[in-house]
Formats: sequence, structure tokens, C-alpha cells
Amino acid sequence: MATFLAHIRVHPGREQDFEQIAAELHRSTHEHEPNVRYEYWRAAEPSSYYALASFDSFDGFLIHQSSDHHEFAVPALRDVIESMRLEWLDPVPGASDAAVTDVGPLPDGASELAASYYERFAGDVVADWWPPRP
Repeated sequence: MATFLAHIRVHPGREQDFEQIAAELHRSTHEHEPNVRYEYWRAAEPSSYYALASFDSFDGFLIHQSSDHHEFAVPALRDVIESMRLEWLDPVPGASDAAVTDVGPLPDGASELAASYYERFAGDVVADWWPPRP
């Protein structure tokens, strides 16, 4: 499994644009991917949002990132997002039914785009202080 919380800050005045893009990306993601969870939330701070996503595997995250619908949304997202930080999450045993967050190797035959996302994110997924992966 791979779960992240994205901390998103949009340019002031672009909130409605961001929410329209997020709604379309949410719809497309749920229509085309077997994800476990993929949703957007408004934060308390103005112009701030969260995206919470869980995929069955890190490969699922790579599939999402390199999908046509995600790539189609990227230019519009870049236009409205001021900053974004992905925070990888891991469930607390007995306090979540989710599986541990794990990376695994880059899948054979992965696209160049998926490989670039793997290179960018795989090293940051499992925090040093988390218990060893099963």
C-alpha cells in the first residue's frame, strides 16, 4: 500500500479553479483506477487544501501519476498551485485497517514518466523511524 497526504497551497483568488480541477481529477481517478482512496479537502488556512490518497501499492501511485487523466491535469494544476508537499503516511497497528506503506522495486516495463516519479518519490516514502516493513 502507499498512502500520502498532500499539503497544497493555491494562489489566492484561484480556489474555485483549483476545486474544479480537483473535482475532475477525483472523478477521472475513481473512474479509471482501482485506488483505495483519493479525495481532496479544504484546510482551515485560506487558499490551503489537502489531498489524501491510498493506493493498493506504490505501483498504483505510479500508475496514477503517469495516467493520461493526471498528466492532462498537470498544466492546469501548475497554474493554480503555489506550493505542494507530499507527506507519506503509515498506519498505526490496531488503530487503522490499512496495510503498511511500502515501495518495492520499479515495475518491469515502467514508462519513462513512471520511472521519473519513482526516482523522485520512492526514497522518501518509508520514514527511517517507522518499524521494518514485513
